[in-house]
Amino acid sequence: MPANTTGSSPKKKKSRRLRLIVIAVVLLLVGGVGYGAYWSISTVRASFPETTGSLQLKGLSSPVQVKRDGYGIPQIYAATPEDLFRAQGFVQAQDRFWEMDVRRHMTAGRLSEMFGSSQVETDAFLRTLGWHRVAQQEYDTKLSAATKKYLRAYSDGVNAYLKDHQGEELSVEYAALDFKNDGYKPEKWTPVDSVAWLKAMAWDLRGNMQDEVDRALASNRLSAKQIDELYPPYPYSRNKPIVQGGAVNELTDEFDPKATPAGSTDATGGPGTVGGGATGATQGLQTQLSSLSRTLDKVPALLGPNGTGIGSNSWVVSGKYTTTGKPLLANDPHLAPQLPSVWYQMGLHCKQVTSACPYDTAGFTFAGMPGVVIGHNQNISWGMTNLGADVSDLYLEKVTAGSYLYDGKQIPFTTRQETIKVAGGKNRTITVRTTNNGPIVSDRDDELTDVGKSAPVGTGADDVAPDRGDGYAVALKWTALTPSNTMDAVFALDAAKNFSDFRKAARDFAVPSQNLIYADTEGNIGYQAPGRIPVRAKGDGRYPAPGWDSRYKWSEYIPQSALPWEFNPDRGYIVTANQAVIDKKTYPYLLTDDWGYGARSQRITDLIESKIKDGGKISTDDMQSMQMDNSSEIAKLLTPYLLKINIKDDYVREAQKLLESWDYTQDSDSAAAAYFNAVWRNTLKLAFGDKLPKELRVEGECLRVRPADDSGPLEDLNGNTRLVRECGKRDPDMAQPDGGDRWYEVVRNIIKDPKNSWWKTAGTRNKPGATNRDELLAQAMRDARSELTAKLGKDIDSWSWGRLHQLTLKNQTLGTDGPGVVQWLLNRGPWNLSGGEAAVNATGWNAAGGYDVTWVPSMRMVVNLDNLDKSRWINLTGASGHAYNAHYTDQTEKWAKGELLPWSFSKSAVDKSTDDELALTP
Repeated sequence: MPANTTGSSPKKKKSRRLRLIVIAVVLLLVGGVGYGAYWSISTVRASFPETTGSLQLKGLSSPVQVKRDGYGIPQIYAATPEDLFRAQGFVQAQDRFWEMDVRRHMTAGRLSEMFGSSQVETDAFLRTLGWHRVAQQEYDTKLSAATKKYLRAYSDGVNAYLKDHQGEELSVEYAALDFKNDGYKPEKWTPVDSVAWLKAMAWDLRGNMQDEVDRALASNRLSAKQIDELYPPYPYSRNKPIVQGGAVNELTDEFDPKATPAGSTDATGGPGTVGGGATGATQGLQTQLSSLSRTLDKVPALLGPNGTGIGSNSWVVSGKYTTTGKPLLANDPHLAPQLPSVWYQMGLHCKQVTSACPYDTAGFTFAGMPGVVIGHNQNISWGMTNLGADVSDLYLEKVTAGSYLYDGKQIPFTTRQETIKVAGGKNRTITVRTTNNGPIVSDRDDELTDVGKSAPVGTGADDVAPDRGDGYAVALKWTALTPSNTMDAVFALDAAKNFSDFRKAARDFAVPSQNLIYADTEGNIGYQAPGRIPVRAKGDGRYPAPGWDSRYKWSEYIPQSALPWEFNPDRGYIVTANQAVIDKKTYPYLLTDDWGYGARSQRITDLIESKIKDGGKISTDDMQSMQMDNSSEIAKLLTPYLLKINIKDDYVREAQKLLESWDYTQDSDSAAAAYFNAVWRNTLKLAFGDKLPKELRVEGECLRVRPADDSGPLEDLNGNTRLVRECGKRDPDMAQPDGGDRWYEVVRNIIKDPKNSWWKTAGTRNKPGATNRDELLAQAMRDARSELTAKLGKDIDSWSWGRLHQLTLKNQTLGTDGPGVVQWLLNRGPWNLSGGEAAVNATGWNAAGGYDVTWVPSMRMVVNLDNLDKSRWINLTGASGHAYNAHYTDQTEKWAKGELLPWSFSKSAVDKSTDDELALTP
């Protein structure tokens, strides 16, 4: 940004308060708000990309065309793969470099270099995990020569853009950052920066690690039986798994989708867990895990809150059931709402598709990484949902100053020093200690220096815990910390011609483990479960394991040949929505026990079945309509019980009547949906939330409870109830009970038992506690009426679900942590949304934390394999990451309404839809 010639420039020595005021004023001017000067408007425009004319791009072998449609979505045409990916790097840097720069600093544990001391703890944790180190090892030792060549070409394209653009020419955020971090200049992009993004993707999709922590924390207050009731088994008989048949050949260890299982197998991976569940849990472990949990909460969840909420939908329907006669494939990943969206739409086309230049693909990419992640090429289409395999374990470690115990011997730590550079502050050096199970993650929090006096251990007679001494440390074992060649899989998918190529590419897709769904122009549909998934010699991964006992190590990985798959199943469709992959009774390996519980997947299945019965056919419009299905599965279960309750208070009865004619759909203008979801939230709070330990409850929400470690009398000598004030510690987006379909299953299991102990609540001075189901539900309805009156007003005719259930899109970094006026300038919204938690239109919210939208269908696509030009897509925001560009959020309004954009693919269709054309020349 040009210097302000009318006054002195702010310097580092000035107060932080003054800096924030200056940033706010500058951005007000930059945004053209009010009476801004010409230079301020030109500053924001300086970062807008050139999309017409001709630019020179060093390193190209021949000219490249970049054609953008009316939404700024680029389609790139090049003669060689190197030219194609070099141009991709250049174009993504044009639109999204601030996003790319922040991402690579996050994956490298270097956010403090940009944003100062507030990010030191996050950087320390990420350095301990060592994402960037693992990515470097992958690049050095695992990736193919072709992949490395493409990564270098992509980096060259990014760096060519950086060479001619600095500061406000890159993005308006750099103009603001300059006042806080004077002189910051982005480094050159490297291939490892691209590879490291896969680690962030894997972290947010890492499976059941949060459940593992939560179960251990819950054991501080709940019994083993109670915890099992809160984590019920998957309902295989009601919600179909993805693969509905097949078996693993015991001799070849290969999965055959047509085979009949020889018999039931309990794929538990071995008996016993640390503590045998919750028994023997102690305050020492709670202190450590609670602190670890808070540390995990601080790590940026770029893809969404980890746990049962994060997910996705994808399904494919065979041509025998479609109006086109060829397959239709739909996908909508549910991730954290961001501005700009985590996705970047793009087409990558070789001018002539040959073995030397095999790419003719379009879809959704990650800014900062070459290739297309989800989409289609000229022959096949593919989608992804999170498989949710258990690929991470926490290990308790008996440690001394320089070693840890393993099979009775003291083993020296592997250690390394990491120096964290801090903008405007002193460097911080940390020591990372690593065992044979993984890095000691508990070293990253001061509270973890005192790990307590004891910790739970195995219940078997031969499971003898070592002397506790000062307590146990916690190590993390995670598949993504072992180098793999997942990046190879991205390029292989982009060039795949058939199901054989698709499965071959999937074998390299090590982490994160995703459900890969498939369709091709020949009419075939299919599915493959890929990923590096561990086999445990002992234990099942539900609780932390004893790191000192080699019997609990990972003995091997599930063979790729044994992972489930399907090809043209007789039922004519495949649905993946984070439900169980295959019935565990017929599959010899443990994938996980912490699946999504199948509310979305079964609803999609029911919608498909209802459409194709009696010879019906499914159209592209039908697929699009299914993506916006708002039906609430928990409402169907709970509402009949709510309507049977005799409510005598006319004020509450008025709200209850809203449910009488409700069809369970959660439209944004529905008053009934607003009231039901408030009742659901309050039901969960009364039945479960108030009984959970503080580590799982919302930060700042306080209760008076009996001390968790107090086994004495309920009253003191004076007859007073012995209670203490206890406040929650969990971020609202991650607190429990979150209201996801695991909680649907919990309530389903007790709803017919009106005297179940979960329905009982403690009384207060103002009102009696509930002793049975109907008393608790009545109280939830009263509380919901009061809550909505406070939030939406007394007149129930003015209520609507969308007024409660809102989406605000926040710009990275400055849009979340900057001054309020800066957030106002960079953020957009709110939008009142339809949909809800575990609905197909999964605009998720956390029932413990409130009604705001916390994850969304981050994009939607429907691919028409009969005519690819009749496919449709939409992004959450827009192509541009520049706050005042026309394409910043130009797709959001249509996204909110469930609309999709035409998706041009063929050369003729792209030419017809082109608004701007840029030539990149050697």
